[in-house]
This record gives sequence, structure tokens and C-alpha cells, in this order.
Amino acid sequence: MARTAQLLDHLGRPVRRAELKSEVAMPTLTGIRSPISGYPGDGLDPPRLSQILRAADHGDPVQYLELAETIEERDLHYVGVLGTRRRSVTQIPITVKPGSDDPLDVEIAERVETWLERDELKMELFDILDAVGKSYSFTEIIWETSMGQWQPARLEYRDPRWFRFDRIDLKTPMMLDDYGQEAALPAFKFIYASMKSKSGLPLRGGLARTVFWAYLFKKFTERDWAIFTQTFAQPLRVGKWGPGASKEDKETLFKAVANIAGDCAAIIPESMAIDFIEAANLGTAHSNYKERADWLDQQVSKAVLGQTTTTDAISGGHAVSKEHRQVQKDIEDADAQALQAVLNRDLIRPWVDLEYGPRENYPRLIIKEPEPEDLAQLTSALPVLVKLNMRVSEQEIRSKYGLSEPDEGERYLGQPHAGDKPPNPPETPQEPPQEQVEPQARDEIGSGSKIEYRLNTHWRNSGVRVAEMSQSPSAGRSEPPSEIALLTAQLAERAQGQVGDMLGRIEAMLDAAGSMEEFREMLSTGLPDLSIAGLAEEMAQAMIAAEAAGRTLTEDEAGE
Repeated sequence: MARTAQLLDHLGRPVRRAELKSEVAMPTLTGIRSPISGYPGDGLDPPRLSQILRAADHGDPVQYLELAETIEERDLHYVGVLGTRRRSVTQIPITVKPGSDDPLDVEIAERVETWLERDELKMELFDILDAVGKSYSFTEIIWETSMGQWQPARLEYRDPRWFRFDRIDLKTPMMLDDYGQEAALPAFKFIYASMKSKSGLPLRGGLARTVFWAYLFKKFTERDWAIFTQTFAQPLRVGKWGPGASKEDKETLFKAVANIAGDCAAIIPESMAIDFIEAANLGTAHSNYKERADWLDQQVSKAVLGQTTTTDAISGGHAVSKEHRQVQKDIEDADAQALQAVLNRDLIRPWVDLEYGPRENYPRLIIKEPEPEDLAQLTSALPVLVKLNMRVSEQEIRSKYGLSEPDEGERYLGQPHAGDKPPNPPETPQEPPQEQVEPQARDEIGSGSKIEYRLNTHWRNSGVRVAEMSQSPSAGRSEPPSEIALLTAQLAERAQGQVGDMLGRIEAMLDAAGSMEEFREMLSTGLPDLSIAGLAEEMAQAMIAAEAAGRTLTEDEAGE
């Protein structure tokens, strides 16, 4: 009996299917994976913060991770901008690209796409993006095998405090087993997301590590601001007693002065007095604290979002806001690409290997915002393309505009309604009928007649009317048409038949094209058999006809 090949993950670790059917990193109340966290932010000062960061550098990240959690809970600005960055990525549409055109590859892609429609997915992606702040995150894949097939049932966020990095390179992720020992991650069991804000070790690449110092200085400022407000926001109360005041009188006065701050009311003997002394520089000192706190918040915005305009009311106009939004969009796209790579490596490929076995091509998740389409330009180009006999799908055009197909019997735009009067056709001047002159009869035209040839160079989209021949009576004169007039008529007729339609189509393309590159593309599509040499020859003949007609008209006018 043939032996099934051993599955390996991207690091070469063997896959043990039995191990995948149960949770391996669930929390325990009394074990090593306790969900209860510490609070290293209490009484935080620069020496203690330095100690926490150094411990993380040496492979002990517990207090670093707890402090990162603390500042998300205590700093309103940081949790706001960090949440904006993480949630913006979860809102980007996800599409699935099949590994190839093979029917099985297409079927696999459709199955993955169906799984992505789960309502829980956005929150699961939000948890995976916890790596944006802490530099890394771990998510356990809970596999569903009850129906005899492999499929992710859910993605469970796991506290990063329950994981470590290999002590040799400080880069290879490890997990703590039930005995607190470091062990390798089981293959095909975890999504390990590493999204560093700078190059280097994962433990030194988190945004939280940079924000720690701004958080610490801001808390010092807020503490001083609170003390200042309690001390100087209200005027200083000074109580005065008169000569011969007893100890009881002084205690009464002191109680009255102290109670004024909270109760704003007190009673004292008539012989005593209370003065209120206000600080002269109260307004200036107050703004100093606010400006310092706002400045620190702006630095955090730059670190997390790359700009400040979308979070702080800073003047600069619409142009500056648009430019800052583009910076945030670049960071958003980078996060989406990083998340896309992690999911394809740790979720999609393991899923396909477990269910279908190793394959040459795998489906790919693509997390990307669709590029906005210029529908106005499409609207102006469509009539030209249709006129050039290009086949355009009506369903595709409807989908671009978000329009549905009318139901049977439903009225639609452009449909004539019952009772509507047809529009009157535009009135066009009627020209008198032209007398047709056969070529062999041209030499027989006698007196009382004059042949006039003229070239009409008015180009229309429907074609070019190059020459007209009209006959008008002229009393008292009789002369045969000259040879140049006959040549003009022949060349004009040739130009009208072979060049007119082509030139009209080219002019329509020029009107619709927005650039020379677009015109060149339309020209090659609409006139694939266009010959430069043939076009040049026809244009030369047309120019000869025009020049001959002009000379004939000049000679006729000079002879009158």
C-alpha cells in the first residue's frame, strides 16, 4: 500500500493531524496561560520603563506586552488612532484569485471565497492586526473536521504573553506548554503575524515601544496640569482674625476657608475676614500644559497614521488634508499587503494542503481597495466605440453604473410612452434637383449652360462630402468644360468614395480621445487594416482635387 507523503509547513516542520483537532493554547485559570494581566503602568517613571524595555530585549516580553495593553486602556488618543489604523484594513474588500484555470483550482477558490463571507471575519482580522501595536500576534486556527473534511471553524486570538521567541535568534516564535517550557509551534495550527514598524527583532519593532515615551511624558504633563488646576484654578483664600481671637476662633476660620473650595459657602464671626487672591498668569500657564499634551498627541498620530490632519484640527486647507490622507492610505495599503501575505501563508495554504493535498498552484487572497473608475470618461467614449463596431457587454456596463436590468413590462429610459407625440423632424432647406450629366455627354453641353465644380471640405462624423457638381444657367455664354474641371470632378468623386468615411471616423476618435496614447489605441482598434502608404496616397489625390477645383473656380470668376 502506498504511503501518504508527509505534509510540511513553510518552516519544514511535519504536520500532525491529530494535534490539529484540539485546542492547544486555550487559557487556564491556574496554569501558565492565565488571562489575568499585570499593571506595570502604575507608578511608571523613566528608570522603570527602561527596565521593562531591556527585559523584552533579552527575551522576557511579559511586562512590555502588559504595558502595551495598559496604554491602549488609559490613553484615549492612542487607542483612537491605533483602532482607526486597524479597522481601516478590515474594511477593505477581500477577493480570491484561483491558482490556475484548472476546474479544481477554480472550485477551491470559490470555496475559500464562500468562507470569507462569515460575519465574524472582520473581528478576527482586527485581532490579528493587534500586531500593528505590539509588533506580533498569535491566532489559533480551530479546524472543523466533523464532516470528514478540513475547514477553519473560527480563528481564536491568543494572548501574546503565552508565547516566546527562540533564545538563540530571538526571531523564531515559540509557545509555552502546560509546564511553562518553550516548545515549537505546531505546524498548521497558528497564524503568526509580524508587522514591525521598523527593521530588526520583533520585540523591538512594535509601535507601542515608541509610543511608551510619549505616553509617559504626557502623563507627567497631565499630573502637573491637574495639580495646577486644583491649586490655582480657584483663587487663594486667606482668612484674617482680629486681636484677642481664641484658638477656637482660629479653628473656625480655618474650617471656613477650607470649605469654601468645595462647598463655596461658610460662616465666620463678624470680626474675621477672608480675602481671595487670584493668580495673575493663570491663562498663560494653563495653555502651556494643553499645548504640550496636544503636541505629544500629534507625535503619536505621526507614528501611528503617518500624519496629523485626519485626527487633529490643524489649519492648512483642503490640499494639505488630501495629501495627508494619501500618506495614511499608503500605510493602509502596506498593512493590507502584510496581512494578505500572512493569511496566504498560514491559513489558505495549510487549508488546501489538508483538504486537497499539496498542489502546484494555490489560491491567493487579495486585500486591495478597487481603483475608482472614471465613469464620465467611459460615458463619452462608449458612443465612439459602439460606432466603431466594438462589441460591448451591456451587463458589464450596467454593473459599472450599479444599474439593474428592467423587468418585463417595466418602463425604461428612452422608451416612447403612450400618448407622446413624436418629435417634429428638423426642417432642412430643400435644394433644387440637380441635373445629372453623363460623362459621355459632357462635350455636348451647349450655350446657356455653365458647369461649376466646387470642393466642400466640411467633414462630418458620418463621412466627408468632398465634391458637388451643380449646374446653373448662365445667359449669353456657351463654352465647354475645361480638362482641369473634368479632372477635378473625377478626383473629387474618388476622394469621396475612398477617403470620406475613413476621415470622418478618425475625426470622431480625435474628439473622444483624452491623449495621444489613447488616440493611438483607438486608431489601432477601430482601423486595424489601416495602411499609412494607402492613406497618404488618398490624401494626396484629395489635395490635388482641391487645388484643381480652386483653380477652375478662379478661372471662371476671372472670365466673367
